[in-house]
Amino acid sequence: MVSTERMRLIRDAVREAGQLGVGELAELTGASEMTIRRDLEILAEQGVLERYRGGARSVLLRGQEPPFAWRAGENTEAKRRIAAEVAELIADGESVVIDSGTTCLEVARALHDRRLTVMPLSLHAVNALTGGPRLTLLVPGGQPRPGELALTGPLTQASLGALRFDTAVLGCCGLTAADGMTSHDLADSAIKRAAIASARRVIAVADGAKFSRTALAFVAPISALHAIVTDQAAPDSEVDALRAAGVTVRKV
Repeated sequence: MVSTERMRLIRDAVREAGQLGVGELAELTGASEMTIRRDLEILAEQGVLERYRGGARSVLLRGQEPPFAWRAGENTEAKRRIAAEVAELIADGESVVIDSGTTCLEVARALHDRRLTVMPLSLHAVNALTGGPRLTLLVPGGQPRPGELALTGPLTQASLGALRFDTAVLGCCGLTAADGMTSHDLADSAIKRAAIASARRVIAVADGAKFSRTALAFVAPISALHAIVTDQAAPDSEVDALRAAGVTVRKV
C-alpha cells in the first residue's frame, strides 16, 4: 500500500471511530507501528487529526470537509485531467468565473496562459492566475476563509452581481441527480448560487468520490448545470441518471 492510500485509510478510519491506537492502525493497514507513527505526525500537521500518546483522535466532525492542505494532495492526476478538459471547453475571449476548491485551482492553472477575462473566487486561484501574459484578471472583494482562502460574504456577492460571465466553473462537496449540487459551508453555497446567476453556462467539476455524497448546504438542482466534468471513478449509475436529466457528463 502506497503512503497516500495508507494515510487516506488512516484518516477515514480515525474519523469514523473517533480515535484509534497505533496498534489498531498497524493491523488495519499492514504497516509497521513506526510507519503509522510517521503517518500520524504528517496527518496531524495537516490538521486532519490530533495525536495522543499511543494513537490519534479525529478533529473532524462527520460531514465536515477535510482541510484544504489534505485535499490538495488527493487525486491530483484526476484533477489535472479534469482541468485540461474544462480548458478545452472554454474558448479564447470568454469571460470566466472560477470557484474555490482544489479542482477549480487546477482549472485556474490550466487557464493561466489563455486569452480570457477571469474572476477567481479564492486567493489560491488569484495567485495561480497572476502574471498570465494574455489574461485579464478580475479580483472580487470578500472575506477569505482560513486555509481554503475562498472569498465569501456580501462583497463577493456584490462583485458577482455586477458582472455577467460566459462561463462559471464550479466545484462542489456533493453531486447527485436526486439532491443536486451541495456544499459543506453555508456561506460558500451562497457564493456558488451567485456565480450560477451571473453566468450563461455552468460547468461543474467533481472527482468521482463526490457522486456518492450529499453535503449539508443545498446549492442548486441538476437543471442549473449545463455540463459536468469528472473522472473515470464516477459511478456509472449516477452518471446515467445525470445524463437522463439532460446534463452533459464528460468522464476523463
